[in-house]
Amino acid sequence: MSRAFILLLDSFGLGALPDADKYGDTGANTFGHIAEWAAREGKPMSLPNLERLGLAAAAHKASGEWAAGFGLRDGFTGAWGVAREQSTGKDTQSGHWEIAGVPVLFDWGYFPKTVPSFPKELTDRLQEITGVAGWLGNCHASGTTIINELGDEHVASGKPILYTSADSVLQIAAHEEHFGLERLYQVCEAAYELVKPYNIGRVIARPFRGANGDYKRTANRHDYAVPPTAPTLLDHVKNDGGEVIALGKISDIFAAQGVTRLVKGPDNMALFDRLLEVADEAGDKSLTFVNFVDFDMHFGHRRDVAGYSNALHELDARMPEFMARLKEGDLVVITADHGCDPTAPGSDHTREHIPMIFFGPGVAPRELPVADTFSDIGATLAKHLGVKPLSNGTALL
Repeated sequence: MSRAFILLLDSFGLGALPDADKYGDTGANTFGHIAEWAAREGKPMSLPNLERLGLAAAAHKASGEWAAGFGLRDGFTGAWGVAREQSTGKDTQSGHWEIAGVPVLFDWGYFPKTVPSFPKELTDRLQEITGVAGWLGNCHASGTTIINELGDEHVASGKPILYTSADSVLQIAAHEEHFGLERLYQVCEAAYELVKPYNIGRVIARPFRGANGDYKRTANRHDYAVPPTAPTLLDHVKNDGGEVIALGKISDIFAAQGVTRLVKGPDNMALFDRLLEVADEAGDKSLTFVNFVDFDMHFGHRRDVAGYSNALHELDARMPEFMARLKEGDLVVITADHGCDPTAPGSDHTREHIPMIFFGPGVAPRELPVADTFSDIGATLAKHLGVKPLSNGTALL
């Protein structure tokens, strides 16, 4: 019996890539800077389960420095290493697709860091099609911040909130009750068609609830994404009769291509609960792919170092629950899609190495070479599951 699991810690970078200067990310180090901050605050991090698997050693391999507070130098229980991104940019889609064997070797379209960010002809046409009263925002912003800044005005005026980020994305936020969830989806569907000439990767519906300046995004987010440009690991598993179980936003990122089952959860710990349930019942030749989005959405983009640290501790504390459910023939990889250094200026992603930490009952502990593409992860899992090899990447195990 062979099963595979991808545990993706969204934005958990381990140190700047050699070309990070081209992206304004020289010196970025999501994990290292969180550990440095925690030690400086007198609250050193302790991630014993991840550290034993080889996390700190992988981070040292990426950055040349040991993260503050992490002292384990040998005796690791996983096969650990790091990967460099072949795709251009530092996008969510690019990172995920490349892991699954499809590097993005073209340039996405992006909206500029100006106010307004979106072309007038685009917003005017979208308003004409959808009949909304107008738009708020129209800028680069953190989604959790902008809904509190403009939520009251949105509720009063009925105008949706438009914003973007370092990703190739147009995001539309609206109140589930005052504006309507289905209406928001309809607006986003129209926007998805209109942004195609701009080569934009995703339109994201960002519904929220609340009142009087205190608004929270809900789990009813929906991404309208461009599908991958070639078959991915997900397609190979599905086409070979295996089950592909997508937890969190994975299905949206791949435009549901190659997905056989979708499982949702409102936050990291709810998704971890769902992961445990899937680990109990997933069958042979199944691929389970989970994205723990809170690291990026709530802490990286908001530059919340303490929150990021706490979330890592929460995940680490629950790892033994997951490990206890692994069966002979299971292979797990812990990885990321890009960085989002919470100590960096601004609120954008950072171009960093990602972890490649493989473990499971049959995995011999070892140091892995630096991978020149994230696709080595997908290639390794494809070999393990016995499905058609990917077009990109080299199996590492």
